[in-house]
Amino acid sequence: MAAPREKLASSLEVLQKLQNQKIVGIKSADLSRVHKERLLKQGFIREVFKGWYIPVSPDEKKGDSTSWYISYWDFCSRYLQERYGEDYCVSADQSLLIHAGNDAVPHQLIIRSTKGNNGLTTLLFSTTLFTMKSPLSELETVEIHKGLRVLNLPSAIVYCSPSLFISNPIDVRTAYSLITDASQLLGILLDGGHSLKAGRIVGAFRNIGQVKVADTILKTMKAAGYDVREVDPFEEKTLISLSTRERSPYVNRIRLMWYEMRKTVIAVFPKSPGIPLDKSAYLKQIEEIYSTDAYHSLSIEKYLVTPELIERVKSGVWNAKENEADKKQRDAMAARGYWQAFIAVKESVTRILDGEHAGKVADDTHSDWYRELFAPSVAVGLLKPSDLAGYRNHQVYIGQSKHVPVNREGIRDVMPVLFQLLEEEEEASVRAVLGHFVFVFIHPYMDGNGRIGRFLMNVMLSSGGYPWTVIPVQERDVYMNALEQASVNQSIEPFAKFIAYLVAASIDGKPVARI
Repeated sequence: MAAPREKLASSLEVLQKLQNQKIVGIKSADLSRVHKERLLKQGFIREVFKGWYIPVSPDEKKGDSTSWYISYWDFCSRYLQERYGEDYCVSADQSLLIHAGNDAVPHQLIIRSTKGNNGLTTLLFSTTLFTMKSPLSELETVEIHKGLRVLNLPSAIVYCSPSLFISNPIDVRTAYSLITDASQLLGILLDGGHSLKAGRIVGAFRNIGQVKVADTILKTMKAAGYDVREVDPFEEKTLISLSTRERSPYVNRIRLMWYEMRKTVIAVFPKSPGIPLDKSAYLKQIEEIYSTDAYHSLSIEKYLVTPELIERVKSGVWNAKENEADKKQRDAMAARGYWQAFIAVKESVTRILDGEHAGKVADDTHSDWYRELFAPSVAVGLLKPSDLAGYRNHQVYIGQSKHVPVNREGIRDVMPVLFQLLEEEEEASVRAVLGHFVFVFIHPYMDGNGRIGRFLMNVMLSSGGYPWTVIPVQERDVYMNALEQASVNQSIEPFAKFIAYLVAASIDGKPVARI
């Protein structure tokens, strides 16, 4: 008789075969009853609803949403294909958000299908699937995106709801900026007789500065005999000109986020003290806060570090070559890397205090911070040398976050934009808050994004003479929730207020973080 571990191994082999086929949404027919029950009991799969499952890590704690958010889009893709075949599409509103590069897990995914029953399917972690009974019109065109049937961009623009301009203005403007010529929309508008929609679309294009497209649609519709009354569906004018040459939706989206959010940051942040006259004293304060900063920044990432370990690393007592325990200790590698990166970051701050532009310094040196952060782990074999190569080539996810970071194709489009925004920005507070936020929003590296994001924040703070500011591990939930609000709902105020409070406390000499 096979031992329990052998039985579990045979079930895991079946699960592995499914995963090798890129199957994330697992239906009952994919597994025998014995395999299914064994994998459920041992925590390797989780039921989404009756007859459908997702793979999970067995050490994932109850209430942890990470596996679900990682699996969400692939699960929905397979379930909808199995349930409706080619007789469905994602709603116009959510199709438009997807075209705009917004891959955040929605509270509710709305599907249209002739087989729909106007019913609600409850999924995991308060997410739902609503299937509306609705056929496609002859003018709507469907395309496949990440395995999902979505309306193509012109169809999504024509058929999206007026409320989307108010609830998701950044996403809508981003989607509109991807249209390069009026002809992409005019066929649908003319053949469908959509004079009311045309008026809204004309107003939207004029709002984002695409006057030629707006005028062409207006004149053509009127020439065809339609009474088009132009209206601006947005609540406010666009603050910047959007380039129609960008094929990556992330570029204009990040630009829009920056200029929409900066006014909120300025409103809540203390006034900049200015570059300090005594640069040596400023750098000395940074050195003195190192141990506290390292402890909290590493602890936020859930490394198990102690003040003693930090001091051993700083003083040079730590030795991976002679001390086998140090060599194998992942946390010691992280602590050593943090010390080396901190030295590199301090050199960047020195350049800024000497008069160099903060945005350019960060652009020049952030890759140095990254290499120093992980060099010790590479040196002892915990990571491969190729892990120091730079920006990631794979998709990453953030634990328990609905936000899906920029895809690997978009990273190299948007990172230069981030540093350009940092160079163009006049306010040090905005450079610090939005520099940190946008960096972790992009998540350009496979690991270390949080630590480097906090380094970037402090380098930008130095450009305004603000003190080095530690984010306390005790406030981790507040910190992460504020970043989630900014990433998923484009609400920067909670994060801006949180950082402003910590900075103000540091200015007043009342540090809120201690080891």
